[in-house]
Formats: sequence, C-alpha cells, structure tokens
Amino acid sequence: MFLMTVVGNLGITFLIVTDTHLHSPMYFFLGNLAFIDFWYSTGITPKMLIDLVTEEKSISYTGCVCQMYFFVALGSTESFLLAAMSYDRYVAICIPLLYLRYMTRMKCLQLLCGSYVAGFLHSLIQTCSIFHLSFCGSHYIRHFFCDIPPLMKLSCSDTTNNEFILSIFATLVTVTSIFAIVVSYTSILRAVFRSNSAKGRSKAFSTCGSHFICVILFYSTVLFMYVRPSSVYSLEQDRIVSLIYTLVIPMLNPLIYSLRNQEIKLALRRTKVFHVFKKRTNILC
Repeated sequence: MFLMTVVGNLGITFLIVTDTHLHSPMYFFLGNLAFIDFWYSTGITPKMLIDLVTEEKSISYTGCVCQMYFFVALGSTESFLLAAMSYDRYVAICIPLLYLRYMTRMKCLQLLCGSYVAGFLHSLIQTCSIFHLSFCGSHYIRHFFCDIPPLMKLSCSDTTNNEFILSIFATLVTVTSIFAIVVSYTSILRAVFRSNSAKGRSKAFSTCGSHFICVILFYSTVLFMYVRPSSVYSLEQDRIVSLIYTLVIPMLNPLIYSLRNQEIKLALRRTKVFHVFKKRTNILC
C-alpha cells in the first residue's frame, strides 16, 4: 500500500509538471495535493513499518516532535487545499467565461501559499501546546505514531487547556474548509441543475466527482478523530482509524483522480514510460 502511495502520488506530480496539456489551475492544485499526500504518508508509514518488524519500537523526543509537527502541518494544509480546489471548480462551472480572469497564476499561488502558511502555523500552535506538557510517567505511546490524543493521554499534567486548544483550532480549520467547500458545491449544484444540457451536467459531475469523493474520505476521518469530546476518545479505536487517513486515503486519492479523469489517462499514454512498457509487453506477448 505504501509503494502504491509513493508511485501514485509522485506519478501524478510528475505527469502534471512535465505534460504541458495539464498546466492549468485545476491540475496545479491536483499536483500539489498529490505532493502533500506523498509527504503526509511518508512522515508516518516508513517508521511504522520498521516498528512492525523490529523488537525495539522507539522514537526520540526530537523525532516525536518533528513527526507530529509535519503530520499536523501537512494534514491541515491538505484541508485548506481541498477548499481551494472546490473554489477552482466553482469558478470553472459557475462563471466559466471569467475563469482565466479569476484563476490567474498569481491567484493560484496565493491560494497555495495561504494553505501552507495556515497549515504550518496551526501545527506550530498544536505542537507547542502538546510539548509544553510534562511526561513524567510511562513513555509508552499506545499508537503507531506521535499524534495529539495519545500524547495527551500520556501526560501527567492537566490537559484541560490542551484539549480546549485542540478542539478550537481543529474545529476552526475543518469548519472553515468545509464551509468553503459546501458554499462552492451548493453554487455548483444550482448551476448544474439550471443547465438544459445533459452533456454539460454529465461533464460537471465528472469534473467534481473525484474531488468530492476525496473530500468525503478526508473530512469524515478528521472529524471523527479530532472534532469530538475527549470523553469519547478510544485509543484502540483511534489507532485503526488513523491507518485510514495516514495510509489508505493517500493511496486512494491518486487512484480516484486517475481512474475518473480522462486527461490524466491521456497524459499517461503520452509519456515515454508508457510507450516503453507497452512495447515490452507486446514483445513478451
């Protein structure tokens, strides 16, 4: 699964960078989503795989800080990026004649940089909040990686303020992003159902379908993990759910976009790697 994640996300990033037919705002955001998914999973999975096959399962204090910081930062950035992608789809479908005017290169860069700045700033707040706690008892983390809930359970300090900070900022990040996505898709649905063209409606649903599936997968797990009362946390249950958003979702995203997107398929066929593979397959056959 991790190899599929690496190949899928780096493959989409490579296609979008090298194929001039994909140099548009939609694929600019998609390429960055794939790039984030690659690092998002890479920050967790290799260490987890090593722990599964070794007797000594340990991580240094500095390593734990770094792992948690980049995990939260990249997850938050992806949340904002999904909202930016929904805005791009809104402009493309609802006001197509002004698309190039609104979605300029500078505007795309501003949305991307804003996602990174907001995501990494949110992570800095959460990381500083967690690692100001005292860990004076057991240092055994009942989790696959350094995440916020298991570290709060491990602390011997009063975590009331940390739970408040986690709840407020996690809610702020997710609600802001989900609000932007809901507003965008509400406008898109209105525009689609007002259209008299069956072909236009089919194209609009095809364009937005992949993004909407990724949004559902991502936010359903995030809301379950972080935007809920601390009294209902279950570390055993959370460990299973964490595998979904650290391994399964980054693996599924490139599959969802590539299988449902004709332009990605065409770009793949135009690559030299595809032609070499096809030629060797024909020779073997």
